[in-house]
Amino acid sequence: MSAGGRARIRAVPRFGHGSRVPGWDEAVDLTKPPAVVPDLNVTPVPPELRADIEAAMAKYPDRRSAAIPALHAAQEEHGWCSPEAIDQVAAVMQVTPAYLTSVATFYDMFSTVPKPRHDVYVCTNISCSLRGADEFFEAMKAAAAGSDDVNVRAFECLGACDIAPMASVDGEYVGPLEPDDAQRIVEDIEAGRAVLDHKQLRYRRCADPGVQEEAGAFSPPDRAQTEMADTAGLGPEGDNVDRPGPTAAVEMPAEEADENGDSDQ
Repeated sequence: MSAGGRARIRAVPRFGHGSRVPGWDEAVDLTKPPAVVPDLNVTPVPPELRADIEAAMAKYPDRRSAAIPALHAAQEEHGWCSPEAIDQVAAVMQVTPAYLTSVATFYDMFSTVPKPRHDVYVCTNISCSLRGADEFFEAMKAAAAGSDDVNVRAFECLGACDIAPMASVDGEYVGPLEPDDAQRIVEDIEAGRAVLDHKQLRYRRCADPGVQEEAGAFSPPDRAQTEMADTAGLGPEGDNVDRPGPTAAVEMPAEEADENGDSDQ
């Protein structure tokens, strides 16, 4: 409170131009030509990248829904979402580069500026922080300081609290981590080896004692034999039929509805 008894409002930190978000006041360039879809016939696209994009598009009724996996494929190919990479994706998807740029600049796992090819995201949220993530993050930055190919970032949460402190190395979850693991991660990346294979999440034993250790793949349950978790209110004959969703009305046999006075008169 100030001397006059009025609450003092702390100013929100802003950029020099007055906004917390850079670029908000940049004038639109009205002299630019209208956005066009690149011609696939004259846009060189690596065959593997084109195949990955087309495979992603085939999974959706609307091709625009494949923008995120397509951009991931392009970033993996080029190392970042360069103008060339975005043009290639746009040519295959038959959308404008501006549309893809709007997606790439919204999600922080895409980079529209050059960066090292390999990403190490260190989770620094509460569970990991309490178990030493901050110390590991500093060790990771120090270990990668001499490498031009490793990008180290703190990440808000990677959703793997059971292996805290942990990190994602090019999408591979590893943990629990110790500061000494940082140098090994850099060495594994530079050597092209599997990163910390003894600490990868995919190789942790399952808590279910009924799962065989040698089982390498799991298929969806047999819907004819498996009771579903969202069948509340269904009769014995419908115990293995999914309801449309959590907001759907609970179904019940007509005679039960009559007993509850819910039948139509």
